[in-house]
Amino acid sequence: MSMIELKTTLHGHWVAFLIEGIVLVILGAAAILVPPLATLAVAIFLGWLFLVSGVIGLISSFWMKSAPGFWWSLLSAVLGIVVGALLIGWPVSGAVSLTLVLIAFFVIEGVISILYAFEHKRALSGRWFWLALNGIIDLVLAGVILAGLPGTAVWALGLLVGIDLVFGGFALITMSLHARNS
Repeated sequence: MSMIELKTTLHGHWVAFLIEGIVLVILGAAAILVPPLATLAVAIFLGWLFLVSGVIGLISSFWMKSAPGFWWSLLSAVLGIVVGALLIGWPVSGAVSLTLVLIAFFVIEGVISILYAFEHKRALSGRWFWLALNGIIDLVLAGVILAGLPGTAVWALGLLVGIDLVFGGFALITMSLHARNS
Protein backbone atom coordinates (compact mmCIF):
# COMPACT_ATOMS: atom_id res chain seq x y z
CA MET A 1 0.00 0.00 0.00
CA SER A 2 1.45 3.35 -0.99
CA MET A 3 1.72 6.33 1.32
CA ILE A 4 -1.16 8.11 -0.39
CA GLU A 5 -3.39 5.02 -0.19
CA LEU A 6 -2.58 4.62 3.50
CA LYS A 7 -3.39 8.26 4.29
CA THR A 8 -6.60 8.04 2.27
CA THR A 9 -7.65 4.87 4.11
CA LEU A 10 -6.88 6.34 7.53
CA HIS A 11 -8.68 9.58 6.66
CA GLY A 12 -11.70 7.69 5.35
CA HIS A 13 -12.06 5.63 8.54
CA TRP A 14 -11.09 8.14 11.23
CA VAL A 15 -14.59 8.08 12.75
CA ALA A 16 -14.41 4.31 13.32
CA PHE A 17 -11.06 4.73 15.11
CA LEU A 18 -12.51 7.57 17.19
CA ILE A 19 -15.60 5.58 18.25
CA GLU A 20 -13.50 2.54 19.12
CA GLY A 21 -11.16 4.74 21.16
CA ILE A 22 -14.01 6.36 23.11
CA VAL A 23 -15.61 2.98 23.88
CA LEU A 24 -12.27 1.60 25.07
CA VAL A 25 -11.72 4.59 27.39
CA ILE A 26 -15.21 4.21 28.90
CA LEU A 27 -14.84 0.46 29.45
CA GLY A 28 -11.34 0.94 30.84
CA ALA A 29 -12.50 3.61 33.31
CA ALA A 30 -15.26 1.31 34.56
CA ALA A 31 -12.77 -1.52 35.10
CA ILE A 32 -10.36 0.80 36.94
CA LEU A 33 -13.12 2.06 39.26
CA VAL A 34 -14.18 -1.46 40.31
CA PRO A 35 -11.25 -3.83 39.63
CA PRO A 36 -12.41 -6.82 41.73
CA LEU A 37 -15.77 -6.78 39.92
CA ALA A 38 -14.02 -6.45 36.56
CA THR A 39 -11.76 -9.40 37.46
CA LEU A 40 -14.77 -11.56 38.32
CA ALA A 41 -16.57 -10.42 35.16
CA VAL A 42 -13.60 -11.41 32.99
CA ALA A 43 -13.31 -14.83 34.68
CA ILE A 44 -17.04 -15.56 34.41
CA PHE A 45 -17.27 -14.30 30.83
CA LEU A 46 -14.36 -16.48 29.76
CA GLY A 47 -15.91 -19.39 31.65
CA TRP A 48 -19.10 -19.06 29.63
CA LEU A 49 -17.13 -18.83 26.39
CA PHE A 50 -15.26 -22.05 27.21
CA LEU A 51 -18.43 -23.80 28.38
CA VAL A 52 -20.49 -22.90 25.32
CA SER A 53 -17.65 -23.75 22.92
CA GLY A 54 -17.16 -27.07 24.75
CA VAL A 55 -20.84 -27.98 24.49
CA ILE A 56 -20.92 -27.09 20.80
CA GLY A 57 -17.70 -29.08 20.29
CA LEU A 58 -19.22 -32.05 22.11
CA ILE A 59 -22.33 -31.97 19.94
CA SER A 60 -20.33 -31.68 16.71
CA SER A 61 -17.93 -34.43 17.85
CA PHE A 62 -20.78 -36.92 18.26
CA TRP A 63 -22.49 -35.66 15.12
CA MET A 64 -19.34 -36.48 13.12
CA LYS A 65 -18.07 -39.40 15.20
CA SER A 66 -16.92 -41.31 12.12
CA ALA A 67 -14.62 -38.45 11.09
CA PRO A 68 -10.88 -38.74 11.73
CA GLY A 69 -9.73 -37.32 15.06
CA PHE A 70 -12.96 -38.09 16.93
CA TRP A 71 -11.22 -38.77 20.25
CA TRP A 72 -9.11 -35.60 20.02
CA SER A 73 -12.19 -33.57 19.20
CA LEU A 74 -14.07 -35.17 22.09
CA LEU A 75 -11.18 -34.50 24.48
CA SER A 76 -11.02 -30.87 23.39
CA ALA A 77 -14.76 -30.43 23.93
CA VAL A 78 -14.65 -32.00 27.39
CA LEU A 79 -11.71 -29.78 28.31
CA GLY A 80 -13.68 -26.69 27.27
CA ILE A 81 -16.66 -27.78 29.36
CA VAL A 82 -14.53 -28.53 32.44
CA VAL A 83 -12.51 -25.29 32.21
CA GLY A 84 -15.68 -23.28 31.63
CA ALA A 85 -17.45 -24.86 34.59
CA LEU A 86 -14.44 -24.24 36.83
CA LEU A 87 -14.19 -20.57 35.83
CA ILE A 88 -17.92 -20.03 36.32
CA GLY A 89 -18.05 -21.95 39.60
CA TRP A 90 -14.83 -20.59 41.14
CA PRO A 91 -14.03 -17.31 39.39
CA VAL A 92 -11.65 -16.09 42.12
CA SER A 93 -9.51 -19.23 41.83
CA GLY A 94 -9.74 -18.98 38.08
CA ALA A 95 -8.48 -15.40 38.30
CA VAL A 96 -5.02 -16.67 39.29
CA SER A 97 -4.79 -18.80 36.15
CA LEU A 98 -6.20 -16.00 34.05
CA THR A 99 -3.66 -13.64 35.55
CA LEU A 100 -0.88 -15.85 34.18
CA VAL A 101 -2.57 -15.75 30.78
CA LEU A 102 -2.89 -11.97 31.13
CA ILE A 103 0.87 -11.69 31.65
CA ALA A 104 1.44 -13.49 28.35
CA PHE A 105 -1.20 -11.31 26.65
CA PHE A 106 0.37 -8.06 27.82
CA VAL A 107 3.83 -9.15 26.67
CA ILE A 108 2.59 -10.15 23.21
CA GLU A 109 0.25 -7.13 22.91
CA GLY A 110 3.05 -4.81 23.98
CA VAL A 111 5.43 -6.08 21.34
CA ILE A 112 2.72 -5.95 18.66
CA SER A 113 1.73 -2.37 19.60
CA ILE A 114 5.34 -1.24 19.39
CA LEU A 115 5.76 -2.88 15.97
CA TYR A 116 2.45 -1.30 14.85
CA ALA A 117 3.75 2.10 15.98
CA PHE A 118 6.95 1.69 13.97
CA GLU A 119 4.88 0.77 10.92
CA HIS A 120 2.92 4.01 11.32
CA LYS A 121 6.15 5.95 11.81
CA ARG A 122 7.48 4.59 8.51
CA ALA A 123 4.26 5.64 6.80
CA LEU A 124 4.61 9.13 8.28
CA SER A 125 1.40 8.76 10.25
CA GLY A 126 1.24 11.25 13.09
CA ARG A 127 0.92 10.32 16.72
CA TRP A 128 2.77 6.99 16.33
CA PHE A 129 4.46 7.70 19.67
CA TRP A 130 1.20 7.01 21.54
CA LEU A 131 0.99 3.54 20.03
CA ALA A 132 4.56 2.85 21.09
CA LEU A 133 3.81 4.16 24.58
CA ASN A 134 0.80 1.84 24.76
CA GLY A 135 3.09 -1.09 23.93
CA ILE A 136 5.63 -0.06 26.57
CA ILE A 137 2.86 0.26 29.16
CA ASP A 138 1.65 -3.24 28.26
CA LEU A 139 5.14 -4.59 28.97
CA VAL A 140 5.31 -2.71 32.29
CA LEU A 141 1.87 -4.05 33.27
CA ALA A 142 3.05 -7.61 32.63
CA GLY A 143 5.93 -7.01 35.04
CA VAL A 144 3.64 -5.50 37.70
CA ILE A 145 1.28 -8.49 37.64
CA LEU A 146 4.10 -11.00 37.80
CA ALA A 147 5.77 -9.25 40.73
CA GLY A 148 2.56 -9.26 42.81
CA LEU A 149 1.40 -12.85 42.35
CA PRO A 150 -0.56 -14.53 43.88
CA GLY A 151 -2.04 -11.71 45.99
CA THR A 152 -2.71 -9.35 43.12
CA ALA A 153 -4.76 -11.90 41.17
CA VAL A 154 -8.05 -10.85 42.81
CA TRP A 155 -7.90 -7.25 41.62
CA ALA A 156 -5.03 -6.99 39.13
CA LEU A 157 -6.84 -8.58 36.21
CA GLY A 158 -9.65 -6.02 36.24
CA LEU A 159 -7.41 -3.04 37.03
CA LEU A 160 -4.75 -3.81 34.47
CA VAL A 161 -7.20 -4.62 31.71
CA GLY A 162 -8.86 -1.28 32.51
CA ILE A 163 -5.56 0.60 32.29
CA ASP A 164 -4.73 -1.11 29.01
CA LEU A 165 -8.14 -0.23 27.58
CA VAL A 166 -7.79 3.44 28.59
CA PHE A 167 -4.33 3.82 27.03
CA GLY A 168 -5.34 1.89 23.92
CA GLY A 169 -8.45 4.05 23.63
CA PHE A 170 -6.46 7.28 23.95
CA ALA A 171 -4.00 6.02 21.34
CA LEU A 172 -6.83 5.38 18.88
CA ILE A 173 -8.46 8.73 19.67
CA THR A 174 -5.25 10.67 18.99
CA MET A 175 -4.61 8.73 15.77
CA SER A 176 -8.19 9.24 14.58
CA LEU A 177 -8.07 12.98 15.20
CA HIS A 178 -4.79 13.25 13.32
CA ALA A 179 -6.15 11.13 10.44
CA ARG A 180 -9.23 13.40 10.27
CA ASN A 181 -7.01 16.40 9.59
CA SER A 182 -4.70 14.66 7.09
